[in-house]
Amino acid sequence: MRRTARQPLWKLLNVLCKPHPWHGISPGDNAPRLVNCFIEVVPSDTVKYEIDKITGYLKVDRPQRYSNTCPALYGFLPQSYCGEAVAEFSSLAIGRKLEGDGDPLDICVLTDRPIQHGNLLVECVPIGGFRMLDHGEVDDKIVAVLKDDATYGSRTDISEAPEVVLDRIRHYFLTYKLPPGALTNGCEITHTYGVAEAHEVIRRSFADYQDRFGNLEDILTAALSVMT
Repeated sequence: MRRTARQPLWKLLNVLCKPHPWHGISPGDNAPRLVNCFIEVVPSDTVKYEIDKITGYLKVDRPQRYSNTCPALYGFLPQSYCGEAVAEFSSLAIGRKLEGDGDPLDICVLTDRPIQHGNLLVECVPIGGFRMLDHGEVDDKIVAVLKDDATYGSRTDISEAPEVVLDRIRHYFLTYKLPPGALTNGCEITHTYGVAEAHEVIRRSFADYQDRFGNLEDILTAALSVMT
C-alpha cells in the first residue's frame, strides 16, 4: 500500500506497536472542551497504579495504606505536562512563586458506570478542577464527566457536580499519601475552579508539553523520512 501525506509512517507503526499512553496518543481534536484521557486507577482499586514514563506500561506505585479509594476514574491527559506555564497560572492565583511537578496533568472523571479496570482510554468533558500543591509543587486535578454519561454527562461546570462527590475526591487527595501517625501528607487544595479555568490549565499543560518535548509528530516524521 502506498503511503500518502495523510498517513505518516510513524502513524502506520501504531498498527504494529502499542502507542505510549503519554506521548503516542492524541488528547483529541476538540480539546480542551472534549479530551481523551488515560485511566490508571478506578474506584475499586486498593493499589495505586501509575504509568511508567519510560516504557508506557502501567505499574504498581504503592498499595493504598488505608481503606480510602479514589471515588472517580483517575488518570492523566496525553501530551500534557505541568511545567512553567501551569505553575505560572497557579502562582498568580495563590500569590507565591511555584513550580510544576513535572508530570502529565491529572484528571478525575465522574461516571455512574462501574468501570472495573484501568489501563484504558475514555472521552470526557472537563468541568473544573482543584488547584492542588504537593510539597509545594503544582499538581492540579482536573475534574471531568464521562462523555454521554447518564448521570453526569449533562453537567457543564463543577458547580453542578454533587458537593458530596467533590468532598470525597478532595479527601482522597488530601489523605492518599498520609503516612502512619502524620497529620498531613504535604498536599493542600487551595482552590476549586470552574470550567473556564480548567480549560486554561489544560491549554497551558499542552504548551508546557510542547516546550518540554517539542512536537513529536514533526520529530518522528522527519526522523523516519531520513530512514526511508
